[in-house]
Amino acid sequence: MTEVDEQITAKPPLAAEEAATLLGFLERQRATLAWKCGELDAEDLRAQLAPSSMTLGGLLKHMAHVEDDIFASWLLGREAGPPWNVVDWDADPDWDWRSAADESPEQLVALWRSAVLRSRSIVAEALVDGGLEQLGRFTNSRGESPSLRYILLTLIEEYARHVGHADLIRESVDGLTGESPPD
Repeated sequence: MTEVDEQITAKPPLAAEEAATLLGFLERQRATLAWKCGELDAEDLRAQLAPSSMTLGGLLKHMAHVEDDIFASWLLGREAGPPWNVVDWDADPDWDWRSAADESPEQLVALWRSAVLRSRSIVAEALVDGGLEQLGRFTNSRGESPSLRYILLTLIEEYARHVGHADLIRESVDGLTGESPPD
């Protein structure tokens, strides 16, 4: 098992300080998405559950985009890097979902895992620099900026919502059920 796999399968701590608890729950959501999308071929990652056009491959690419975008724009105040920065999101707002069908399982997993690694690095640095109370550089229309705590909770919420979708799609592909990877 690689270091990345060990981090992805980590369980949330039962009693820890706030940052470790939040990161533990985020890692659990990441682990569950990885498990729901694991060991599938390209056809399986393109499977849809009617009436939705959502796929497991689309979920992986979307969550890679969310990982890169939320920390780049909300926390650091900059544009996310490739491939996200070359997309005309106004013309194709579902590009991440739609374009996943053109990529192999290996490409999708690598894209998602590299986004997770970048996010971990950004969060670790932010925790040292300013802790959970540190404000991001993004400012909304009311002049408010989100704290790192808010950003982490938003990402946990986004994963939890999409892990629910992944549950249903994966069960329709091969019957796999469960809330998280086995220990």
